Parts: sequence; C-alpha cells; structure tokens
Amino acid sequence: MNAPARIQRLREEIERHNHAYYVLDAPTVPDAEYDRLFRELQALEARHPECASPDSPTRRVGGQPASQFGAVRHAVPMLSLSNAFDDDDVRGFDRRVREALRASGIDDGGLRYCAELKFDGLAVSLLYENGRFARGATRGDGAVGEDVTGNLRAVRAIPLKLAGPVPRRLEVRGEVLMYHADFERLNQAQNARGEKAFVNPRNAAAGSLRQLDPAVTAHRPLRFFAYGLGEAAPDDGTIPARHSALLDWFAVLGLPVGARRSVCADADGLLAFYRAVGDARASLPYDIDGVVYKVDQRDWHEAIGYVARAPRFAVAHKFPAEEALTELLGVDVQVGRTGVLTPVARLRPVFVGGVTVTNATLHNEDELLRKDLMIGDTVVVRRAGDVIPEVVRALPERRPPSAHRFTMPARCPVCGSSAVRPEGEAAWRCVGGLFCKAQRAQALLHFAQRRAMDIEGLGERIVEQLVERDLVQTPADLYRLDADTLAALDRMGAKSASNLVASIDGSRRPSLARFLFALGIRHVGEEVARVLAAELRDVRTLLAADWTALIAAKAAAQKENARRRARAEALLPVPLEGVGPEIMSSIASFTAEAHNREVIERLLGCGIDVQPEEGAPRNTGAPADGRPGDPNGRSSAAALPGRLAGQTIVVTGTLDGLSRDEAQDLIRRHGGSVAGSVSRRTSYVLAGENAGSKLARATELGVPVIDQKQLLRMIEEDGQDD
Repeated sequence: MNAPARIQRLREEIERHNHAYYVLDAPTVPDAEYDRLFRELQALEARHPECASPDSPTRRVGGQPASQFGAVRHAVPMLSLSNAFDDDDVRGFDRRVREALRASGIDDGGLRYCAELKFDGLAVSLLYENGRFARGATRGDGAVGEDVTGNLRAVRAIPLKLAGPVPRRLEVRGEVLMYHADFERLNQAQNARGEKAFVNPRNAAAGSLRQLDPAVTAHRPLRFFAYGLGEAAPDDGTIPARHSALLDWFAVLGLPVGARRSVCADADGLLAFYRAVGDARASLPYDIDGVVYKVDQRDWHEAIGYVARAPRFAVAHKFPAEEALTELLGVDVQVGRTGVLTPVARLRPVFVGGVTVTNATLHNEDELLRKDLMIGDTVVVRRAGDVIPEVVRALPERRPPSAHRFTMPARCPVCGSSAVRPEGEAAWRCVGGLFCKAQRAQALLHFAQRRAMDIEGLGERIVEQLVERDLVQTPADLYRLDADTLAALDRMGAKSASNLVASIDGSRRPSLARFLFALGIRHVGEEVARVLAAELRDVRTLLAADWTALIAAKAAAQKENARRRARAEALLPVPLEGVGPEIMSSIASFTAEAHNREVIERLLGCGIDVQPEEGAPRNTGAPADGRPGDPNGRSSAAALPGRLAGQTIVVTGTLDGLSRDEAQDLIRRHGGSVAGSVSRRTSYVLAGENAGSKLARATELGVPVIDQKQLLRMIEEDGQDD
C-alpha cells in the first residue's frame, strides 16, 4: 500500500477509535494499540508533508501557542436560560408556553417537550463549513466569545469532519466538560508534579480550554456533548424539525450527545424526568446541575418568543445547590467502632444539596492541614445527593483575626484513654479498646468470635441490646450475666438464654493464643497471637514486658545479623521472630493503657483460666529482666513432632476444598509454623489459585513454592492423626 493510501486509512481508523472511546464510551482497542497507530501516522505524515491535512487526528495535539484569544461574534446569540427551582415553576413554564401557542393560533394539543441533562461545564460553539471543523468559540457574553479553535481541535471527542450530508455552514452548540475519573487522575498528576490541584471538574475543563498553548489542552481529558443548533445556512431540509430528532441526527453525524433524555407531553412528565435524573445523579460519570426542558417542535420557537435575554420555549430546572458558604464554628471529634478519631466540622447552619447542614466530615488531621482550615473561617461546604457533607476549602481572604487552629486531642473524648497516631498512618486512635464505650460493640463481637473465645450465640443483635441497655460495659461483664437477664432481651427465650449462658461458661479455659487474639490489640491477628503465646507463656508476661526495650533489642539483633550474614557467621537469636516493630508498638500502647489492664485483670479475676500453649510450661510471672521467653532468646514453645517440624510456611491464594485457616491448622498439627509474609527464612510458600504478591515475592527470593498436593505428600507418612 502506498503512503498516501496508508495515511488515509490510518486517519479513518484512528477517528473510528476516537468515536468509540469518546462518543460511544466503548473502546475498541487497547491504549497501546491506539498509541502504535497514532505514532505510525505521525511518522508517515512527517515523511510525506504533501499529505498534510487539517482534519488529521495528529493535528489535535496542538499548534502554535496563541498570545491572546481573538473575538468571535456569534451569528445567532448564545442566550442564557431562565431557571425553575420547584414544581410550581415548572408548571408555570408549561402554562406560559401553552398560552403563547394559543395566542399565536397554534393548537397546544400536539405540544411535546424534549427533556435532557444540564451539563456543568463550559458552553462552546463549533462551526463546520462543508462538514469540516472550521472554528470554535466560547459563549462569552452571549453575543461575543473567544476564539479557541486550536484548543477545541485538540479535544478528541469533537469530530473534525462530520459524517453525512450537512448544510454548507452548520453551527453546533454544546458543553465541554471533564469526567470525574479523568478529573481525579488529572489532580493526581498535578500533585505528583507539585502543581496546584483543580478545585472541581468544571474549573478544570474551563482552565484547560482557555490555555494559550493548545498542546496543554491536548493532554487534558476533555469531553464534549452537543445539545443545540446555532447558525445553519442554507437550511436545505436536512435538519430535523424536532429538537429530539436533532439530537439523534447529531449522533449520526458523529457528534457526542447525552444518552439520558426523554420526550414528555406535559409538566407531570417533565417532573417525573427531573426526579428520575435526580435519583441517578450521583452515579453519573460527570457533573450536572439540573435538567433542561425545550419545546420539541423547533418551528414553534419563534411563535413562543423570548423574554429579556432568555428564550420562553426552554427552561433550566436546577437541582438544589451542592455547594454553599458558611462559617466553621468549631471542630468536634467522633470515635468510631474501631477506635478511629475523626474530626467533624461544626458549621453555622446552611441549606445545601436540599437539606440544612450543620456538620461535615473533615476526615483526619492531615486533611485539616492540607485544606488550611481554621476555626472561624468562611468555608465552602459540598453535599451531593446522599453523600455525607464535606468541607471543600477555606476562603483565607475572609479569615478573621480571631481564627485559630484545631489540634487533635491527646486523649479519647469518650473514655479518656490515650489517643495515639501510629507512624505512617493518617488516623488517631483510642487505645482503650476493651474499655471505650464507642468501641464496646465491636470489642465484644471480636472477643466472642469463633477463633477467639468462641462464645456461640453471642451475635450482633444480642451484643447491640447488651450495649444499649448498658448490661455489659467490658468483656469481663459477660461472665456475670445470668439466664434471667438474657431472657429479658428481645427475641431471646429461656432456652436460648440458657444456651448462651452455657456457651459463655464454656469459654472460661481458652488457650493463650485465643485469649491474646480476643483482646483485639491492633495488628495482633491469630498468627501473631500464636507467636506471642509461644514466647510469652502467659498473660502477665505480656503486661510486664518492657516493650520499648524489646523493640530496641530486636532492631539491634537484626542489625548485627545483617553484619554476620555478610560474613557468613552464626546468627544471633532475634526476640519475637515474626513480630515487627509496628506490632510491638501497638502492643506497647495497648498494655500501657490502665483501662485495658484493668479489664484484663477483671477477666482473670472472674474465672478465666488461660491455658498455656501445648509444649510451653506455665509461667507464674515475668522473667527477672522483664522480657518474654528464654533469656537466651530461644522460644519456649517446643515444636510439635511431625514431618513439617522446623519448617516455616506461608499460605497464599485459594486452595481446593481447604480454607486458609484449615491449611494453617494442618501445617501446625504436623509440626510446622505459619508466617504471614515471605522472607529469606521462609521454607515454603503454599500457593493456591489467584496467588498474588506473596507468590511474586517467593519467586524473587528463590523460596520454594508448593501446591496443595505437594503439601499433602509431605505429611502423608506422618504418624499424627489428621
């Protein structure tokens, strides 16, 4: 194929892909393939300048920067629309249209309206001459706009050539906007470059379109929707007579149009459309601020006429404002079920998004600093649909001299326990997990679950009632409940109450690992609890341990081992192998809180008899040095006999007929130990279907990978009973 033919074919193919992606929202090729075609076309055009064409997709990447925008006078003014804000306004619009038609001698019995979305973007005009894009302009003041032809040419959603017969001059009007997902990616890129983020998609779209350098616009993810007609000369009968059919015709020509639209016969139909769009608004991929109603019969528009600078044949039915200004009166702190402290803005009441807002989320301390919020500030509040209201930004120019910063509290506002912010995390947390009222229900459910204290029958419905009626304040109070008290709960009969009392009583002899897991210490899952139980031997060692010293000793041992490993020397034992400093810091914070220690003492005092792990001798107190385990650093837990003795195995992925917990129990029963992460000390990685990063890490480190059948073969000659 010769070069001109190949160039033409590439142009047509790329434009088909552009149309599928930007207009139909149905990509036909991967991005890499699109990029390959685009680069091929660029290279061919560079080698054959005689084939240059203003319609080429490569022209969308931008031309020479402009020193300023020229002025464009609109042949047909781009008028604003009058607004409707409630049902009465819409019914009044319908009544006035019908009155105007009858006054002109037109029977309103055939009246129909076209209802469509009101896009929240930047209105533009596209002029096509002989079907080719010739000029683009902003709305401006309605009479004169700015010439942004080069920038609009860079918007891939706008066809440079229309498909099908059209008038010699055809002016299409529509909206340039930005999708939510594209806006988020753009702001992520802005932040990564250290540049200022955009406030919202509309501002981002407007700023992108008004760049003096079209190359900048070409790299911004702009979209376009056509919604109206300006100049058309000569009108040779190809333009449909109804507005709804006009939009269909635009789509045939290759212009993007909004898919959500309807033809309605009266005000009731218009209001039904408005409510349906309102319900779906939050799920739309772009912003809208209302809907637009237009008389569908275009030849009736002149008869209905205009008022001031707005047509009487159309109206914009606006949604309640989603943003409003108000004053930040103060900041309160809420404590969640998991102990997270969340700052909440206390606002001067303001009507926004259809409701009166008095509070809004501030997310975390970093958000307060990032948004530069001070108590006393005038702030922008946003509420969209059912989304929780949020403070978007402050207006520093309105900041009063009395404005002051808010600082997160050092203690939990609910229970008075210490509040800490772990290194590397955004959230502050209350460490009084066993005592804090805000965390009570979550703590009880965790305490009672099957793999913790295994209290069958203590489900969410029962826990909520126990907490609401203040019958249980800490897990220790569960062991003082009687059948009569439980039987008084909703949907709890005498038999169920007796069964629950028996289940609670049957949980009084947990293993140390189960008990430690049940305490709900942050980052202490089942596997970490088993490691702790093997080394600590009893609960009081956990409470007596010097965790600050342990963290320092662990770091020192690891550093020394790194030096010894490089010299192929014998390694030192490392305290609490498998328990990292982050977990140890979490345990330190938990055990340092007096409320938690008090609850643990109450649990031990009400008959909880914690059993040492198998193979670990019972310990009656902390070692003399306050550190857990053997003073030489060896684990006190003797390995179970079995074919997997001395092997550390990581389980990842989905196994066949065996849950991950069951696989881990199987490994332990045959003498192996289970780790949660892959390291050079891992013996094997047991990988099932859809294994992820742990499998990749094993490959990187050269750790042997086995499947379920291989594991079973490894233990099949073991004499232990499975």
